Amino acid sequence: MKISESCAIITGGSSGLGGATARNFVAGGAKVAIFDTNVAKGEALAAEFGEDGLFVQTDVTSEENLKSAIKKTLDQFGKISVCVNCAGIGAAQKTMGKEGPHSLGLYRTVLDVNLTGTFNTLRLAVEAMEENEPNADGERGVIVNTASVAAFDGQKGQVAYSASKGGIVGMTLPIARDLAYYGIRVCAIAPGLFLTPLFEGLGQEVVDSLSTQVTFPKRLGDPAEFGMLARTIVENPYLNGETIRLDGAIRLP
Repeated sequence: MKISESCAIITGGSSGLGGATARNFVAGGAKVAIFDTNVAKGEALAAEFGEDGLFVQTDVTSEENLKSAIKKTLDQFGKISVCVNCAGIGAAQKTMGKEGPHSLGLYRTVLDVNLTGTFNTLRLAVEAMEENEPNADGERGVIVNTASVAAFDGQKGQVAYSASKGGIVGMTLPIARDLAYYGIRVCAIAPGLFLTPLFEGLGQEVVDSLSTQVTFPKRLGDPAEFGMLARTIVENPYLNGETIRLDGAIRLP
């Protein structure tokens, strides 16, 4: 699929991995709808994109809210051909700790946003994609979900986060099989340690320490590199049903 002919919705698109993906897509000629809860950052980025950008304050866990956001996108751009799911939250709590067992509420919240929110978004995006005219390959749309190396190398205290990202890996192939009939491809990216606002707030000493864990290159990932891979998935018609690690060969102990 040509990025220049695409209209993408990007959840968590106001900053970090989503923001970098939005910038990459717009630079390639795409129209982008930013779905995020951060109004200030979302509106600023959409303004930067001019007529190629749209911001919609969106809660990915809400069916009603997402349907409204998708309608606004269709009203503005006329179609949706790409969906990139970057919205997510983290949590740090052990299965059993000094304060007792893991909070069930926290576990459910992480899965609700990261896993259910991803599925909620893509299933409604597909409803719009199936209306698209297929290209020469019979392709109508592309979905890119965000997993994590934590799906494979989860750390202590990452049970909820790892479970949510493992779910994204696990559903990639069956969704690709489900949507093949409609000409819609599905892939996931499993990023390693990336220099997102979360890590920037930890200070240079922590960033340097984390960088030593990466095999090569010895640094945290640049969100722009995530955007590059997301665009490659959109543009390469033979990528489907796969989770791609983007991590500098890191394997967390």
